[in-house]
Formats: sequence, structure tokens, C-alpha cells
Amino acid sequence: MPNQTASRRLPVPAAPHPTTADARPLPDARPLSAALPLSGALLDGIAGRLAAATVVGIGESTRFSHETFGVRDQLFRRLIREHGFRALAVQDSAGAAAALDAYVRGGEGTAASALAGAWGPWRTAEMAATLEWIRAFNRDHANDAVRVFGVKPVQARSADYDAVLDHVRGTAPDRLAEVASHLDPIRTAHETEEHVQRARGIHPGRPFAEHARDALALVASLPGADEVRGKMRLIVDFHEHSVAGRANYVGEAEAWAGVVAAFQRRTGLRTVYWDGIAHTSAAETLLGVVPERGPQATVGSLLRKGYGGQYSSVAIGVHHGDLGIAVLPEPAAGLVDARLGTDDLPARWLDLRDEDTRRRWDGPAKARVISGVYTPARDAAEYLAVASLADAFDVLIQVRQASPVRRLP
Repeated sequence: MPNQTASRRLPVPAAPHPTTADARPLPDARPLSAALPLSGALLDGIAGRLAAATVVGIGESTRFSHETFGVRDQLFRRLIREHGFRALAVQDSAGAAAALDAYVRGGEGTAASALAGAWGPWRTAEMAATLEWIRAFNRDHANDAVRVFGVKPVQARSADYDAVLDHVRGTAPDRLAEVASHLDPIRTAHETEEHVQRARGIHPGRPFAEHARDALALVASLPGADEVRGKMRLIVDFHEHSVAGRANYVGEAEAWAGVVAAFQRRTGLRTVYWDGIAHTSAAETLLGVVPERGPQATVGSLLRKGYGGQYSSVAIGVHHGDLGIAVLPEPAAGLVDARLGTDDLPARWLDLRDEDTRRRWDGPAKARVISGVYTPARDAAEYLAVASLADAFDVLIQVRQASPVRRLP
């Protein structure tokens, strides 16, 4: 069974085998401090096994680990540089991702400024370094550029709340305090999602979608509010379709998968999809935090139905470590994470399409998921379950020890 004992520093922006795009110093580059526990040669080999796919889903068990992000980033770079992939799909709104796409295609500003309106988990030094690398690659491949797009529709932004309040201030100042009483508490969800606020005990109490609907009713009665009503509807949609608003952690798999497939088929660009493993899994998953909901379709499972073997699924997990939000203990005995970690290696990987490996590892399985509401106190419930490990993931990678990603200011 393939494994890896050597450690290698994660270079930024250069990759282990530099090309012109990799070697050029980038103006906004930030050195990443932790070592990458898979060698460049092994990452080359894993990327080569994914090269025949049209869409590759690379999922992490947590969005808080520098090391798992680094492995995903280096696989992505190899798929771009060596195997002709030319698009990156991320879980974010079309508007936020458009800013990322504009930056990597030579737009003004910095990677950090492009990420200012992005979903919170993307606002890291690690993601900024990825964008800087794509921008450098595109500079040398102007006629064959990498695109970035979001799987969600256009969503409300913080500026939309300001526009609504400015309109009320100018047309009905006597109503400003009332409208602000609804908008001020709920705009915090753009920094810390509502369900995370509930889990941390900092939620003000009333559901944010109810506040948003009340604000819309107030604004709709004001004169000259057509444009502002449109912004308020975006705000209502944002909160109604959030995890808390839907009471659903899985997301809107059919819609998101449809966006990935439509973009890929319209442009013909082979695509890498970045998300959590609960979304990229090529099979339905059951989440331990909501077992009563039963198995749910994922973006990856729908892409597998549409693309067959041309959709490949990679899962990158971590055995233990400090994630910043929590210290992650060693996994419980019943998790695949524990089985992968028995050899005490810096990292380990499996190709579940290999006949012998599939025979020894396939079957019902549980893999740990560390979300924004994770707490070690309920670690036993923080998992996803699949009926077949090999149907869900083509490649499994486990990093032994994690350190936190670095948040942008």
C-alpha cells in the first residue's frame, strides 16, 4: 500500500518542479510556515491518477488546517500545470467568485482585496497564495487562462445593508432605527454564520430570516425603493437559504452541481471543485450531527451521475492537531481516520480504484468532519457516513498532524 514518510516544505509561490509561472516572485506572496507532508514526486503521481477526469472534486474534512489546504492546493497546481485543467469551482456566490476571477485574470488590487467579499473560510493567507499563483500562471498563459467561479447564485453583500440603510435615512429617517434593529444583528452572519453563532452561544435569539422579512416589509412601503427592494430580497434570500435558514448542513446539492456542470460544458474547461468532503463525496452521505435526515445527495454524487467515471473524488483528512478553533483529538476507533493513522506516518494515501486496495478498504465507513460548529465535546457525532468508501472517494489522503490556517485581517 502506498505511503509517505518524507516531509517537504510547501513552497509559495513556486512549486516543487518550477515552470516559468511558478518561479516568478509574486508581489503579494506570503510564506507558508508549515511543511507539506507529501513529497513533490508523490503529489505528481496522485495528480497523474486524476488526470483523465473532466471534473475533480478535492474535498477537505476541515477548512481550518494549513496542511490539508496545502495538499489540495499542490494537487490543484499540478492538475493545472501538467494536465490541462483550467477552472476552479468554489463554494461561494457568483458575485464573490467573480471578484476572484477578475483578480486572477489580471484585475486591479491584491489577492487579499479580492477575497474581502468572499465566504469566511476562503479569507486566508493560504487562499491568497493560491490566487496569486493562478494570476502568475495566467500572465504566462493569456490565451489559455484559468477561470474561477462560484457554485452559488449572486448573494447579498455587506454593502447591500448599507445601501438599504442609506435609502431609509434619506427617505424616511423616522423609520431608520426600526429598520436598523432588524439589519444590524443579521449582517453579522456574513462574518460568523448564523448556525455557528448558535453553536457558540452568541446568537441574539430571533431567527435572522424573520428579521430580514420584517425589514423587507418596512422598506417595501417606502417611496422610490425599487432598487433597494431588490437588495432587500437578496438579503432575505441569503438568510432563508443559509444553513440556519434551511436547517440543513448539506447545502443545495442539485443547484450547485448544476452550476458546475453548466459552466464546464459551456466553456469546455476541465474543472477542479473545492469544497468539504460532505459536498465533494461521489456518493450520498449521512451526517452524524443530523442522523435523522438519513443519506443525502451531495454535489459530488450528482456529478458522478452526470459524468460517470469522468468525475473523480479526493478526500483529504487529518488525524489530530491544533486547528485554531479547537484542538482535534485522535479519531475514535470506528472512523476510517483512525485506521489510516495506525502507522504513525506524516501522511498516508490510498487509491481506492486499485483493485487490491478497494478489496481491503471498501465497505460502509465513517469519516470525521470538522465544521465551523465543531467541538471536541461531541467529537463522536462529528462524522459523515457512506455506504461504500470506494464509491464515495477515489483517493484518500490523510495528514497526520494539523496546524491552523492563517486568517487574513
